[in-house]
Amino acid sequence: MLEQVDLHQALPKEEYKRRLPLLQARLYDLAHAVFKGRIPVAIVFEGWAAAGKGSTINLLASRLDPRGFRVVPITPARTAETRYPWLQRFWLRIPAYGQIVGYDTSWYRRVLIDRITRTIGKADWKEAYQDIVEFERQLADDGTIILKFWLHISKKEQARRFRKLLDDKLTAWQVAEEDRAQHKSYRKYRIAVEEMLARTDAPHAPWIIVEATDRYFTRIKVMEAIVRALESRLETGKPLPDSKTKPKRRSRHA
Repeated sequence: MLEQVDLHQALPKEEYKRRLPLLQARLYDLAHAVFKGRIPVAIVFEGWAAAGKGSTINLLASRLDPRGFRVVPITPARTAETRYPWLQRFWLRIPAYGQIVGYDTSWYRRVLIDRITRTIGKADWKEAYQDIVEFERQLADDGTIILKFWLHISKKEQARRFRKLLDDKLTAWQVAEEDRAQHKSYRKYRIAVEEMLARTDAPHAPWIIVEATDRYFTRIKVMEAIVRALESRLETGKPLPDSKTKPKRRSRHA
């Protein structure tokens, strides 16, 4: 699946600057409608280290009312959290009615990072798939809108971004040992990602693969997908302005 993704998708900066304010304004109105309608929204951001999850979440949050939008960063389970069923800490972080929550990585850590680093055993991460499917089904049955994004970049692009971050002492800290290990085991991670996408994609909790080489294309695709999902639930009937992104192929020498 991932081998077929066109990572040369790109969007001109001028078009990005024209489209973004329209999407942000629309999303602001939709977030207000979600709040009034008491609809919970869970937006999961997964992807390769340095693929742009953090910057995309920052952009998403920049024009939203902080009373209705919350960011939940997921780190390894703490000692106290390991004493409970593994999904317990995520149940404590689900969106309230009318709230949008953006997850900077999520419960999928169990079948990706924990799996590859062997933090848990094979039986545990295999069983986690059923736990995740049931967890998301319960959320959806309760009315939660679930969107899951996988930000995809190549191993070569990841290495380039790591070098750029490490060259600046103000950003070098962003490349953690966990990120280095992921890069080293890129192929193993990709196999795990493929399985994750295949086993947990569902109409009520769809995976959206985002070609993340070009940050402008990445952000517009994510914003459009969120707007469309909220519009669909709210049945506003209002079309998304300039909804058809016209991507250009990035030059392989760019």
